[in-house]
Amino acid sequence: MKICKPVFFALTLSLFFFTSSQGLKAQEPARQHPAYMHALSDLRLMRGYLDRLSPSEHIDDESVRAIEEIDAAIREIKEAAIDDHRDLHEHPPIDAHITAHDRFDMARQAGNAAWHDLDHEEDNAFAGGLKHRAMEHIEKANHIVDGLIRKYER
Repeated sequence: MKICKPVFFALTLSLFFFTSSQGLKAQEPARQHPAYMHALSDLRLMRGYLDRLSPSEHIDDESVRAIEEIDAAIREIKEAAIDDHRDLHEHPPIDAHITAHDRFDMARQAGNAAWHDLDHEEDNAFAGGLKHRAMEHIEKANHIVDGLIRKYER
């Protein structure tokens, strides 16, 4: 009986470590998926082009709606795969002298890039659903930005 307790303890401990390491291995690829990281960067850049550059700048309702869709897409991507804990406002600097039309055009390019970053096969069904919802939010934001581009055409 003295031998059974240590053997039982060792087997239980081994099983615990085995299942823990298997769970980490299953999560590891999604956490480091470069496409998700690129999509988040592209979405932050898109958001930067649509957001106000100074506290006194006014942004229209369409831009606000597009930003809301971008934020929703970012939330879906973070839930699907990774959370890099970066602020939504963290993006490359935006030229304060760029015209409204050019800002919206650059935002649309970033939106296209984010959508294409995510447009790959996903083997995790849970992450796949979140990824598709993120892509839908990006499509909605792109559609809103298309309207803004037409509104501010030269």
